Amino acid sequence: MQTFKAYRTFDEEGRIVSRFVDMTLDELDAGDVVLRTKYSTINYKDALSYNGAGKIMRKFPTVAGIDMSGTVEQSSDPRWKKGDKVIVHAYDFGVAHDGGYAERVRVPGDWIVRRPESMTAFDAMTLGTAGFTAAQAVQLMEHNGLKPGNGPVAVTGATGGVGSVAIEVLAKGGYHVVAITGKADEAAYLKRIGAKEVMLRDAIDTGKIRPLEKSTWAGAIDNLGGGVLSWLLATSQVGATVASVGLAASHKLDTTVMPFILRGVMLLGIDSANCAMGTRQRIWNKLAVEWRPDAVHDQVRTIDFDELPTHFDAYIKGMVRGRTVVRIGADTHP
Repeated sequence: MQTFKAYRTFDEEGRIVSRFVDMTLDELDAGDVVLRTKYSTINYKDALSYNGAGKIMRKFPTVAGIDMSGTVEQSSDPRWKKGDKVIVHAYDFGVAHDGGYAERVRVPGDWIVRRPESMTAFDAMTLGTAGFTAAQAVQLMEHNGLKPGNGPVAVTGATGGVGSVAIEVLAKGGYHVVAITGKADEAAYLKRIGAKEVMLRDAIDTGKIRPLEKSTWAGAIDNLGGGVLSWLLATSQVGATVASVGLAASHKLDTTVMPFILRGVMLLGIDSANCAMGTRQRIWNKLAVEWRPDAVHDQVRTIDFDELPTHFDAYIKGMVRGRTVVRIGADTHP
């Protein structure tokens, strides 16, 4: 039987390890559609899962990788036929169901997004789960009243995958974006992708946050959690929308109800894993055209599949700027 290459995560007597293996289709988790992977990417969640640092995996062994783009190879689901261009991310993919770090993928048809015509497989993974999450945050914030004229929008963790895409999508929409980062030497990059201002995280004293501080932000997309999210809530304007998308600093939140009951601040939880498919498809369609982040796309780094394991630690240490695409089975076709 034909084999293919996969990067699989194992629990070996309590020690979580990942390595390249050869697999057959029969060894993959169940699904009614088999896909040929062209590209995947590295998300912060992928970096947390490969050695068990973030307790991401819920089943062992599992092929890692929480997203992929490619084409349908075979299908028993009438919605999908050979050659269809697709994206898979979210649900249990790469967490409790074999994921995208493999030359072949098998998933339920319900998990598949139809890749927009103008979006190549490479384009899709310059965004990946991180880029989708950023766009989902913007979509939900605008649904709850955010408009460019409301005032400045803060983005924390600004140089990361979610932060970079969020900045450019917001800038394309006419927003005044303030990038908040711990990396002073990345100010030029952040302005190049659309930030109007760059604020250093060290300027925020998270040890002395009053229940309400100076009213500043019309909106915020926060990748960090912890004290920075507490500060964003306390400094938000009346009716502001704050999207919580990550916990790179802390999963804890020490705040009061005052921003919510005295300023009507809305704290929005962004859960890309369980986003309804209709909404998911609409967001990808927007990312293909009006929200396409060209500047982030042009500065993406591309690595070969073999190089994958050497890049995770940099993500965990916060040393990565923008997006990393993993070339798994690319060819000359889109």
